[in-house]
Amino acid sequence: MGARKREMAERQKEIKRQTAIAKLNNVPTSPRKMRLVVDLIRGVEVNKALDILKYTKKEASVRLERLVKSAIANWEAKNEADRKELEAGNVYVQHISVGQGRTLKRIRTAPQGRAARIRKRSNHVTIVLGRKEEILTEIEAETEK
Repeated sequence: MGARKREMAERQKEIKRQTAIAKLNNVPTSPRKMRLVVDLIRGVEVNKALDILKYTKKEASVRLERLVKSAIANWEAKNEADRKELEAGNVYVQHISVGQGRTLKRIRTAPQGRAARIRKRSNHVTIVLGRKEEILTEIEAETEK
């Protein structure tokens, strides 16, 4: 492995150590409905995101709230020495995405002896938490180049 590749691999390992990931698979809600709630918390500080989800009336917010709490627990496990950063508000939702899961196909009766297909959609949600300072330093490093 060349020196550049090794340096890049080490940099990516360090970034992975600083971030926490949580996934929620096969949620029985359509991806479109889930994205409405996900857009509310994208890029928001974690404690504020929990407050937003707590007072959102959508059904998807309950599942997302549990996912955010899981991501926070993962972040605390990785960064035991930096628990003060969570309280200080330096941890935020760095990346959150909703992908389409499997679709259950069902049949419903239709007029004139026909059958209509029902698609019961599901989704996968992935959330990544990170520190605010890291993004600021990355942006500054890119602008200097």
